[in-house]
Amino acid sequence: MSAQSLSKAQARRIALKAQGFLPQRRGLKRVDRRHLDALFQQVSLLQIDSVNVLDRAHYLTLFARFGAYDKTTVDRLLHDVARTKGTKKKDYFEYWGHEASVMPVSLYPALKWRMERARRHQGVWGKLSRYAKENPRVIKTVLQDIADRGPLCVSDLEKRGGRSGAWWGWNDSKIALEFLFWCGHIVAAGRAGFTRYYDLPERIIPSDYLEVPALEEEAAHRQLMALAAKSHGIGTEKCLRDYFRLPTAEARKALNALLEEGIIEPVSVEGWNAQTYLYRDAQLPARATCRALLAPFDSLIWYRDRAEALFDFRYRIEIYVPKEKRQFGYYVLPFLMGDRLVARLDLKANRQESILEVFAAHGEAHIDQDNVAEALAQELTLMAQWMGLDAIRVGERGELTRSLSEAVRKLT
Repeated sequence: MSAQSLSKAQARRIALKAQGFLPQRRGLKRVDRRHLDALFQQVSLLQIDSVNVLDRAHYLTLFARFGAYDKTTVDRLLHDVARTKGTKKKDYFEYWGHEASVMPVSLYPALKWRMERARRHQGVWGKLSRYAKENPRVIKTVLQDIADRGPLCVSDLEKRGGRSGAWWGWNDSKIALEFLFWCGHIVAAGRAGFTRYYDLPERIIPSDYLEVPALEEEAAHRQLMALAAKSHGIGTEKCLRDYFRLPTAEARKALNALLEEGIIEPVSVEGWNAQTYLYRDAQLPARATCRALLAPFDSLIWYRDRAEALFDFRYRIEIYVPKEKRQFGYYVLPFLMGDRLVARLDLKANRQESILEVFAAHGEAHIDQDNVAEALAQELTLMAQWMGLDAIRVGERGELTRSLSEAVRKLT
């Protein structure tokens, strides 16, 4: 593999390998702790998001790589609240990585700097910081409630104050919990459904990681940038610093350190104008045979400029766009086939009717629509079965719907 110049197709295969798509682990009889640990070794973190039109984002990210896995196993490993009430500590924790994320607990020391900045009212939402300064009594009371009775969710706490539209309907207890969570005074003890439970760090985080002093910020930024380089395989400075949402100046300093140590090396990629860096141990597969629907918060595509540069695929989430102004739909998933993003589908799990809805299906230019539709029909069938839905219903929006409808009909 040339360390000087790469084609865009080579860069895509490097990225897909780094992100756990090559080889795809489809058809596993059982996804267990080993598989989850191996994936975290590659992607480092899973973004969590509350939107549940189709399914939670991190479940979909795993489905894209594992296929029809058993979610109860993942829930037990990542979210189980009951086990944290005993003596066994958690192996994964939730915190602000790339937005709200679940990560291996070994990363806890590398993120203490972010907690300490929040305690100094830096690097935390301005409204959260302002609320904490103006309402120290509420903060103290909520922390004491957690200490006395945890693990607790927000509904377990006495509701303090009214609701405010500017806070997404949060009451004072919820605001206090979010501030304490950002500061690391409390941690996620797990989830029931999608409800997060909180407890004190000493009850949840293993002492091997909790008692380790916080890494110096420079060392923490270097470690997180190195992980971002590993998880990307190849990328620009902006790609790498976006992975853990690192400050620009600190990320740039860490990047220079990685260059000096030979962890990354500069390369040029066809059609990619920004300076690009290759991870030292990145692998270039000979070919890519991927097939996956990607959630909007999948780490392969969450930095939209990177998705456009690598795949020539302009992608924007339109959840917050008024319906009449949406171009492709509300919850749109790109379709990865081979090493290209070839289509995008607006999907919803209609649980009342037990139907996987395809509201729209748009194909990219110069694709073989019949081949893409056939692969999509197989993927949608697998997804519907995994979700326990009985049927697939294809709408009429998008130039790919006719071929897709026919391909789905042939499978049913």
